[in-house]
Amino acid sequence: MARTQGSHRQITAPKMRKAAMRLFAQHGYAAVSMRQIAADIGVQVGTLYNHTPDKQTLLFDLMRDHMALLLSKIEDRPEQDPATRLDDFTRFHIRFHLQRPDAVFIAYMELRNLTPENFATIEDMRRNYENHVERIIQDGVDLGIFRVGDTKIATLAVIAMLTGVTTWFRPEGRLGLDTIEAEYCAMVKRALGAQADGP
Repeated sequence: MARTQGSHRQITAPKMRKAAMRLFAQHGYAAVSMRQIAADIGVQVGTLYNHTPDKQTLLFDLMRDHMALLLSKIEDRPEQDPATRLDDFTRFHIRFHLQRPDAVFIAYMELRNLTPENFATIEDMRRNYENHVERIIQDGVDLGIFRVGDTKIATLAVIAMLTGVTTWFRPEGRLGLDTIEAEYCAMVKRALGAQADGP
């Protein structure tokens, strides 16, 4: 355990957030106290309140910033065919989430611990992300490239499939990331009723 420093020692919000992210992912939000976060970075608990009013706000800020970054990084090229756009999305989603396993875990597992107001904000951001994927799928359906009964259900299934990679992928594993991405590009398109090699 880190040595506790006096509250007069300044800490940065990023240091607190990094510790909270790791501890929430390891132990769960409900099991982690502000006192534990303070001890982890070596300050007294009162010092944390210079950077966040409470633990709920800290959780919300972590989840909101994760979603904001995700939405800011996503790209779409409407001039490309839907199959190519879907491949681009598949690769982006896998790589973005593999680089942030703790944030991904918290974003999915700790929704239940948000207040209703905070939950509504995060849910709206998640819906914006889903809408991006659904537009790609709908464009493919309109052109006869994809064949699905319900684009919303298909969207949720695709996102769940891709996010699941974070639970099992290991860089030292049998297959490299490029191979995994290629396999998932093919599987996603087959799940949507398209040929693996495109339209």
